[in-house]
Amino acid sequence: MLIITISTFICITFGVMALYWVVFRPQSASTERLQELGQGRLHDASASAPNVQNNLAATFSERIATPLNRLVPPSATTAGKLQKKLMHAGYRAPNAPATFRAIQLLSLIGLPTLVVFGCMVFARPLNTAFGYLMFALFAGFIIPRYTLDKLTRKRQLRLQWGLADALDLMVISIEAGLGLNAAMVRVSEELMDVHPDICKEFELTNLEIHVGREREEAFRNLAERTGVDDLRSLTAMLIQADRFGTSIAKAVRVYADSLRTKRRQRAEQAAQKAAVKLLFPLALFLFPTLFIVVLGPAALNLMDTFGRM
Repeated sequence: MLIITISTFICITFGVMALYWVVFRPQSASTERLQELGQGRLHDASASAPNVQNNLAATFSERIATPLNRLVPPSATTAGKLQKKLMHAGYRAPNAPATFRAIQLLSLIGLPTLVVFGCMVFARPLNTAFGYLMFALFAGFIIPRYTLDKLTRKRQLRLQWGLADALDLMVISIEAGLGLNAAMVRVSEELMDVHPDICKEFELTNLEIHVGREREEAFRNLAERTGVDDLRSLTAMLIQADRFGTSIAKAVRVYADSLRTKRRQRAEQAAQKAAVKLLFPLALFLFPTLFIVVLGPAALNLMDTFGRM
């Protein structure tokens, strides 16, 4: 027990020291100078102030993911797929892939470490906890991917539900005399509190057009960032209308009507699925309780009758 206690104390101490060194390790003077040059913030040495530290989570994840990328560099295909998934989930920061890989590494190492530490605390042999260790490894590998997929599906669902309202307001704005870019700006301003996701995407597309990017390329980037089929169809329709010179107001009105019909059909489909989804909770929880309430008194009376006999 003394050896186990001393070993646990040494492991925890070195772990805390390593964590502190990874997070708060000061950078060298040359590294800070190069960062100042790269960011365009090179000032006179007498007037220079110390750099403000970045966010703790971003710094921690970056310093963990950088050695990981050097040891196990991701392939171009894997990095592109991960960047695309994070973009669909709404994370467009440059360090988002590094942060996600750091989270994967921490979950893959942290959960088995907790299992081993629990076995040491409760004095259980590790061979009996082999199943829990394998489950912790599996959970550490699956949980980040599952969370990312769930966040992506939720955001795409919010984009689908908000697109119909945005298109209705866009039709009204275009028919009132505004151009397509001004209509997108108007939609972004009016619906920001109700549907912030679709408004931010429209705002980003409008900013891309303002900085000089072609409208067709900006619309294609909109479809690529979201990964929603309805937005892909909308961007294809807008590109065709802009290319052939047809009326954008009529095209958007027709697409808004079809999208409103599709939204109603999706709601009807979800309502039809609700009866099937309620079947299993009813069978597992409600029916046994109902049988106990209905047949319980009769069963007690039969037990009393047979007991007297």
